[in-house]
Amino acid sequence: MFQENKSADELRQTRAMQVFQQGLTSVRDLLAPSALEIAVDHLKLGQVYLTTLFVYDYPRMLFPGWLSQTINTDLPLDVSIHIYPQDNAAIAQRLRGKSTQLESTLDMNAQRGLVRDPGLEAKYADVENLREKIATGQTKIFKVGFYLTIYAETMESLNDSVDRVEKMLNELLVYSKRTLYQGKEGFNSTLPLDREEISIGRNLDTEAISTFFPFLSDTLSQDTGVFYGINKINNSLIIFDRFSLPNYNSVVIAMSGAGKSYTVKLELIRSLILGTDILVIDPENEYEELSLAFGGSYLSININSEQHVNPFDLPLINDEKEAIESIRSNTIMLAGLVRVMVGNISPEESNVLDKAIIEAYASKGITEDPKTHGLQPPTFHDLQKVLESINGGESIAVRLDKYTNGTYSGLMNQQSNVSMQNRLVVFSIRDLEDELRPIAMYSILNFIWNKIKSEKKKRLLFVDEAWVLMKYPESAQFLFSLAKRGRKYYLGLTCIAQDAADFFGSEYGRAIAQNSSMAILLRQHPAQVDYVKEAWKLTETERDYLVTTGVGEGLFIAGLRHVAMQIIPSYQENLLANTNPEKALKKEEAE
Repeated sequence: MFQENKSADELRQTRAMQVFQQGLTSVRDLLAPSALEIAVDHLKLGQVYLTTLFVYDYPRMLFPGWLSQTINTDLPLDVSIHIYPQDNAAIAQRLRGKSTQLESTLDMNAQRGLVRDPGLEAKYADVENLREKIATGQTKIFKVGFYLTIYAETMESLNDSVDRVEKMLNELLVYSKRTLYQGKEGFNSTLPLDREEISIGRNLDTEAISTFFPFLSDTLSQDTGVFYGINKINNSLIIFDRFSLPNYNSVVIAMSGAGKSYTVKLELIRSLILGTDILVIDPENEYEELSLAFGGSYLSININSEQHVNPFDLPLINDEKEAIESIRSNTIMLAGLVRVMVGNISPEESNVLDKAIIEAYASKGITEDPKTHGLQPPTFHDLQKVLESINGGESIAVRLDKYTNGTYSGLMNQQSNVSMQNRLVVFSIRDLEDELRPIAMYSILNFIWNKIKSEKKKRLLFVDEAWVLMKYPESAQFLFSLAKRGRKYYLGLTCIAQDAADFFGSEYGRAIAQNSSMAILLRQHPAQVDYVKEAWKLTETERDYLVTTGVGEGLFIAGLRHVAMQIIPSYQENLLANTNPEKALKKEEAE
């Protein structure tokens, strides 16, 4: 009696506990939608509309990667493939009967004198080929169920998405239909529950099934490299090492306010952490805070600055052949710089200028002998004196006077006194007049290039507002030469521009883009997006995406691979990289 009462008490306690558990919030309660509405051809899950497509027919041949376009679409969808092995003996017997039937039909058509039927002959050949592969163990047969569940916020959007997916599949001769009265079963079949509730499949052999895998989703995740952002299509990480590409150059183009400087700063920070030396030409003092945070060198170049860069500097190279090439290339660079400084010069004056530059070096004892390249180089004041002494050089000497004795004499008429030993070096040209900016950028680039040739190291050079150099053929050509020759010296050049029309309006701008294996394209102005589309052969969808995308979103291009990207910073990175005036003001108030 006591035992029976105890069992009854335990049963009551168990029931009470079950009732109690039912009143608790479970994970299922948290994940479940507020409501499920079942219609003939769709479901409404909470506020989301969805429908499931099933594939019922495939083409005669399937090729690897045929699913790539569908999987990489920007539409929200789930894909499920259910594969079941079949009895090969039973399949072989059925194929034997099918082969006999087709062979008989072909013989009867031949006896009647009918025109040959290529389609019937192809079916017979396929059946015989499959029979042979099964008999020799080269293949197996599987039943395959292929389902796609598409999601949308409105019914109209859902119908449009279904039309897009069906069109993509139909172009591949893969045919699908919408589930009717089986929406819930179709949805369950695409959930990660290993359940196939509608069971609509086709028999495929091993070779055909292999074309489903791997899913050729556009991913740019490497074992090493810089984290650039999130792939918006499949939420994978974009981790990429630009030094793994054929060249290390990159182009960043976006309209003002789209986040290009922010993106570049994130790449700069992460590259610096990974051990890459960084050089920056900063036209708006946007990188000063970064330089201070990482203990870098921040060099302000202007007419009143105590920091100077002498364009006549030569790299210290021991190899005689390279040293000869170095002084010749620097002579060409200086001639181009003088053209930017003084304006157009005649062919006769050009010849005089080349001779004057060589004589200016010679006046300091510098020749093609690499041992002399360590001597103190001349300045523009020395070049001016040589020009004054040469017949035909007087006009150039007069026009150079404002850079040697006039208002601009403090800019480039001094010996270099800046160091590039720091791992982060920023050259600021904000305090220069607009007329002097291209001249200073040209001169700084040459100074950097000579230092790079003196010591090979893993470096990235960021040139902000690169379109300024595109305005002058000489400076544009020099920037292009850096893009072409930088790889030899382990240098990656990054050109940053907000005016695509100005950048691509120059033949050298287009050439730089073609010699850049990597590109980051953020939001574009509708009037200029076609320049970008043409340069990278973008699709209409990619073009429209760049016009409508939000801040910090765009296309990441590496070689022939294009992925939609969203920039993701850490908290500390955001504090360092953010240039939004409102946020900067709040930050200053908080500090």
